[in-house]
This record gives sequence, C-alpha cells and structure tokens, in this order.
Amino acid sequence: MKLAVFGASGGTGKHVVRQALSRDYDVVAVLRRPDALALTDEHLSIRQGDALDPDSVVRAIDGAEAVISALGSPAGRTPTTIYSSGISNIIAALPAAGASRLVAISAAPAGPWSEVGALERLVAYPILELFFGASYDDMRRMERVLSHSEVDWTVFRPPKLTDREARGQYRTSTTGALPRAYTITRSDLATAILDSITDDSLVRRFVAIAN
Repeated sequence: MKLAVFGASGGTGKHVVRQALSRDYDVVAVLRRPDALALTDEHLSIRQGDALDPDSVVRAIDGAEAVISALGSPAGRTPTTIYSSGISNIIAALPAAGASRLVAISAAPAGPWSEVGALERLVAYPILELFFGASYDDMRRMERVLSHSEVDWTVFRPPKLTDREARGQYRTSTTGALPRAYTITRSDLATAILDSITDDSLVRRFVAIAN
C-alpha cells in the first residue's frame, strides 16, 4: 500500500506516518517545509507540496493508492480555507494519481449537534464554537465538498485530541454520537484512520470516534 499523507508533520499526522511505516506501507509525506518532519525510513519519501496549490498536490500524490488528510490550522476565530480548499484540490488530483480512497479528519463539533447530548449541545459546543468556530465552519465546508464528490471518502469526527500514551483501542459509530465521547489520543486516532483504509463499511461515512 502506498499512502500520501497531508499534514504529516502535525500532531496526528506524525502518528499516521509512523504507524503506516510500522505496517510496511510506502508513505509519501506531503509538507510545505520538507525539513518539518524529522524522520527517515527506507519506505518514507518526503515531497514538498501545499494543499492550497493544486499543481503541487497533483505532483505530491502521484502513484498513491490512498490519501490521508491530517490538515490543520491554528484553531481560532480567523477564517480559514485549509480544510475545504485543501480537500477540493486533493479530490481533483485523485484521478490522475490513480487513487480513489481518501480519509480526512474533521471534529465532533463540526457535525450535527442534534446527535449529541444536552451537555454538549447546550454548553460545551457553544463555548467551543465561540473560540474555534472559524475552523469548524471550514470543516463543515470540507464535509459538504466530500459529500458531493464521487470518491471513496471517510471522515473522522474526533472529540478533544490528547498526546497521552495510546490506549490501544477506540470506539466508533457511523449512526450518531458516542456516549461519553470526551477525548481520544492522537495515536489511537491514527490507528483508526489506517484501519479504515481497507474497511469498505466506512466508505462515504462520517465516523464518530473516542477512547
């Protein structure tokens, strides 16, 4: 399996890259600054690319069988297009690359609030929206772009991400929110992302996930 990973130097992206290599995948880490990932492996190649530059996306994912978007931006109130424009450019580049599988990371508050409990809907999510609403808005645009595309996508909607040691297990749901879905480690999220690549039941699904 040859994977292209956007956001490979980010908090979750680094775990995706390391775990993919441990599975003996060939990994292409797509980075704006190639020196941002301090990792070497015979199955790892680093390509300079920017998800907001369509031409560089085409070059970066050439030959990949699947693409993982761990793109992110500093969460806050400043408008961003990294999620929606980035995923649009990746989708457009997939046919030329010969790939059709695409897995992306969104966030739990970007999904339907009607699916969560009263505490999240009435208290937690409104507070998060106040501080991080611009990022969530762009994630929602990304999700709409994917929903209207013809690629085999999966979107994970994690709650708060932590850098704690992996628990080695995770819970998922494709039919609604999970109970007590408060956190997930970045490592466990990376495991779920890689597991999903070959899981046909998750194609064109939004996946709630938590430890």
